[in-house]
Amino acid sequence: MSFQFAERVRLVQSSAVREILKVTAQPDVISFAGGLPAPELFPAEAIKKAYQQVLSEEASSALQYSTTEGYLPLREFLAARMHALGCRQVTSANILITNGSQQALDLLAKLFINPGDTVLLESPTYLAALQTLHSYQAHLVSLPVDADGMVVENLEDVIVRYNPRLIYTVPNFQNPTGTTLSPDRRQHLARVAGAHRIPVIEDDPYGELIYEGYPLPPVKSFDQEDTVIYLSTFSKIIAPGLRLGWAIGNHEAISKMVLLKQCTDLHTSTLTQQVIYRYLADHNTEQHVRRLRQEYRRRRDLMLEQLSVWFPHEARWTTPRGGMFLWVTLPAGIDCQALLPAAVSHRVAYVPGAPFFPNGGGRNTMRLNFSNSLPEHISLGVKRLGNLIAGVAPDSGRADAFPPLA
Repeated sequence: MSFQFAERVRLVQSSAVREILKVTAQPDVISFAGGLPAPELFPAEAIKKAYQQVLSEEASSALQYSTTEGYLPLREFLAARMHALGCRQVTSANILITNGSQQALDLLAKLFINPGDTVLLESPTYLAALQTLHSYQAHLVSLPVDADGMVVENLEDVIVRYNPRLIYTVPNFQNPTGTTLSPDRRQHLARVAGAHRIPVIEDDPYGELIYEGYPLPPVKSFDQEDTVIYLSTFSKIIAPGLRLGWAIGNHEAISKMVLLKQCTDLHTSTLTQQVIYRYLADHNTEQHVRRLRQEYRRRRDLMLEQLSVWFPHEARWTTPRGGMFLWVTLPAGIDCQALLPAAVSHRVAYVPGAPFFPNGGGRNTMRLNFSNSLPEHISLGVKRLGNLIAGVAPDSGRADAFPPLA
């Protein structure tokens, strides 16, 4: 018997990353595919202690139903964090706690998009955002990405031409390219979108993982018209298995998101929220984040070094100032999607770049994750991949990368 499913289900495709992770689960495959943090750096003992304290002292509330908006002390903590980033207008009333920032993205797509509505976004962009937007039958119009992030200089003209309902961006150490939106472009994006009253989703899961320079102010900090909705998560700086994220927006948008979340799951786990708040309140989280930055920078630098040794001289790649990813562009004619099975047979994996492009292209690109692999695996995995590529590249010579894109 075959069911008749809704039309939007036909438009939802399986995540290329999730499918690759199934194939690369074998322990002898070195995987640069998933956007995974390093499990050996999880603050497991501190989280265990926080669970014990909450269940010993606050079990009656932690195990009970709660408000949809989220645990108030946690929202107050996040509001104070946003103040430190220059977003002085944010209060706890502007914050909704979600099951990861991915749920917040889904709620916003549900809130703003009717079938056929236009969304402006980067190309390439976050794969799960494409999945979500496709599921709500959005018409995707892409803006290119260069070394300074999404190209927004002609944003006014694009808005007039396409009349978008929504703009989506990952401004810090973007997934998949690792590029960062420049301060001038952040200000321009907020100003133009605000003048047209178009909501901007600022998706910032990687902002605290900075390895060079200083953190840039969020797009939200330039938001004079209160049209930017800021998303973030604890997945990258604590642990993704906790599934705890948040959205920050104006009162109207957050109130509507609360209603939609009530229809979805009532509220985010009360226990998890209280545990994370206890962890944040009782532990030196800055010290933990500094440890992440130090180790991830070491792994990034090693991957960059190994790329210059083993990849063909025609290849080029980004040098991100933070985050988890490098973006590699191989010589024209090399199809990274077609090459993947051979890579897996060589016991190394990556994510082909093509699925990250909303409107096609990128067949000769790939995303490499450096945060999850141990240093010795990075060296061996890049060597395996470089040897494979050298066998199919028009010119198999090796040399340093071109000047970095970011």
